[in-house]
Amino acid sequence: MRVGYLITGPQREMRNDNLYPLILKIILLSGMSAVALWAMIILIGMEEYWLVGALAAGVLCINFVFLNRRAYPFRYILPGLIFFVAMVIFPLVYTVRIAFTNFGTGHFLTKRRAIEVLEGRYYRPQDPVRYTFQAFQNEAGALRVILTTIDGDSFISDAEQLIAVDLSQVRFIDDNNDGLIDRFDGYRRLTRMEIFRNLAALERLRLSKDEYIVKMTSPAEFTRFHQRFRYDPIEEVMIDLKTGTIYRPQYGIFTSAAGERLTPGFKADIGWRHFREILHNPAISRPFFRVFYWTFLFAGLSVVTTFALGLFLALTFNDPLLGGKKFYRSILIIPWAIPGFISVLIWAGLFNTEVGIINQLIGHRIPWFQDPFLARTALILVNLWLGFPFMMTISLGALQSIPHELHEAAYVDGASPWQRFHSITFPLLMVSLAPLLVGSFAFNFNNFALVFLLTGGGPHIPGMPGAAGATDILISYTYKLAFGGGGWGIQYGLASAVSIIIALIIGTISLINFKLSGTFKEVTIDV
Repeated sequence: MRVGYLITGPQREMRNDNLYPLILKIILLSGMSAVALWAMIILIGMEEYWLVGALAAGVLCINFVFLNRRAYPFRYILPGLIFFVAMVIFPLVYTVRIAFTNFGTGHFLTKRRAIEVLEGRYYRPQDPVRYTFQAFQNEAGALRVILTTIDGDSFISDAEQLIAVDLSQVRFIDDNNDGLIDRFDGYRRLTRMEIFRNLAALERLRLSKDEYIVKMTSPAEFTRFHQRFRYDPIEEVMIDLKTGTIYRPQYGIFTSAAGERLTPGFKADIGWRHFREILHNPAISRPFFRVFYWTFLFAGLSVVTTFALGLFLALTFNDPLLGGKKFYRSILIIPWAIPGFISVLIWAGLFNTEVGIINQLIGHRIPWFQDPFLARTALILVNLWLGFPFMMTISLGALQSIPHELHEAAYVDGASPWQRFHSITFPLLMVSLAPLLVGSFAFNFNNFALVFLLTGGGPHIPGMPGAAGATDILISYTYKLAFGGGGWGIQYGLASAVSIIIALIIGTISLINFKLSGTFKEVTIDV
């Protein structure tokens, strides 16, 4: 007995309504998976297998969440999780990964690609084999050449290969019996003028045979060149076929026993080498520790000067007898309201040695950006201009939270204004402002925009190797290492190592900030 069910119109529409979103979802997921597959193929070619694994895991996770009903709740947190991984976790992991490699100028290629480049190099022997040639072209514009040695051996080009040939074959036709081939297989011989018109294409020809290639060396002849290097995959060495020198891979570059290196190198894992060089290599350690010292000094002076001026103004405006406080506050808050990069560029023009208004007012040609001490002074002054409004604002808020009765009691007891400030105002201010000062120190520790826009890290210090300038802080020094400043080329690996050191320092400062602010302190209430 069979029982049938009748699907009514509304039920059919409901089923169709559920079907269309499913089809759209499958189409979108299929498109995303196809793009991810294309990216994985590219990453496999770059030998970035760990990125391939991470991308495959991410795609599978997204497909599982959107196709499995039991994973429905995860759909709401998945977009945020994707951005968190893409913007935070991936850059962090990738930076740590690069720090332990030699990735940079001369080491961008994979090992396989570097071997291909080296094996593609040829040299011209002292007494090379030379060829006279005849050039031919068909109606489609394709070129072929017939080469003949002094001994009478003939060869014909076929794509990029050179093949021995017998010119007495019937396919080769000499119309006027002058000993030169006029046509064959749809190709006709070019005149001298036509050869000159096609000279660029003929010069690009690289015809290979065995372990040598043949290329044009003059409008009258081709010459044989021999392969220079051959890689031995068993011994993992590169052999110079001309001299017999053996090169072994060391830190991503083939190096001989005498220290001679072959370029290009290749990307390779080098362990803790960058960190050891930061400590022990004078060419790196000297500029690094100079920049390291100035970074702490700059951040400390920035906090001290901005806080001192901001607190002084806050104490002044907190005086109940002062009139026009709202006007003064509005005027002094302007540096904070203007975008920082605009203010820095304006100050760069004001401090200009040749046409800056500051030098015009002083009446002297002061080299603000050419002298290391003056450049640092200008940096501190501009940062004071940018930072004191914030310090003034938070100090005003903290001052108004201090009970006025404490000052009145101290005044009755005969305390002087300095004693009241030193014993009451300042300690109570630091309770609430200390975490903000620590945060300000961390901000100035990484104040890249100010240094980059005002001084560019300069001026250069005579006798100091590398990219470091007199006003460089760690973050601007890292930028120069990463993008080729100072004549060292691009050094992504070393820059990543310095970035890790900066992250550890900032992490330590953040822990101090958390401790001072009591962020992780448990709150207990006695009832």
